[in-house]
Amino acid sequence: MPPNITALNTTRARTYVFRLPLFTRVVIIAIVGFWLAGLQSIVDIQQWGALIPDEMGLATLYRMNTFPFIHLNIFHAVMNILALTPLMERFEAEYGTLNCLALFFGPLTTIPAFLYVGLEKFVFGNNVAVMGASMWVFLLLGVEAVKTYKVNPNFVIGTYSIPTWTTPIGVLFAMAVLVPSSSFWGHAAGLAVGYGAGLGYVKFLAPPEKILRWIEGKLNLLGRLPHYVSIDQKTYGRFGVLPSNNTPAAASPGVALGLVGSTQRLGP
Repeated sequence: MPPNITALNTTRARTYVFRLPLFTRVVIIAIVGFWLAGLQSIVDIQQWGALIPDEMGLATLYRMNTFPFIHLNIFHAVMNILALTPLMERFEAEYGTLNCLALFFGPLTTIPAFLYVGLEKFVFGNNVAVMGASMWVFLLLGVEAVKTYKVNPNFVIGTYSIPTWTTPIGVLFAMAVLVPSSSFWGHAAGLAVGYGAGLGYVKFLAPPEKILRWIEGKLNLLGRLPHYVSIDQKTYGRFGVLPSNNTPAAASPGVALGLVGSTQRLGP
């Protein structure tokens, strides 16, 4: 590859990384941090934080929020970071940092976790532990598939017209075949919730926008936190850049997700 093209690609990659919004950065750092913490031998991080059906109880509900950050090895972590980053970055740019924090430490993680635990314990009678961020990957793929379907309902392969919302289902089965050690049902739970979120069925679980605006203003998050994306990003710009006096303010967005109506790893 010519040196000028290599330099251009490096510059683009560096620019992309430097422009990542705050929550996406925190997720990446947390994944790397948990992997580094797992290198020590005093505490078994995987056993402590994985989603293990038989170990779920009031004292261990934290597992429903820790399992996406914990990975089997560096390859597992890197592959999930590469898959998750563009999807999470796009979601955060659209809905705001505070919404992402509330949703991904709330219903968008706990609901698929509950689904998976329920399937494992009460349907299959198994106790297969899962870990990894790819449940989030499939959830966000489901959200994006619904959005794409509303704009472009079908794509054509030969003489066949295929609904665009089915694309993540193809990825789900391809992953199961190519990476048999991955958790099919963990991915399926994330995808199901992603479809529901894209269709607006979980919007009643989203935090009220009025409260989020009050928190943003009270704590001055926009002024204090670099790369923070405001709830009013359509008014104030992606990173809170105020419009000029000649620029009319855009209408504020609606409630998040309601704008349009043996141990297995999650992921490669």
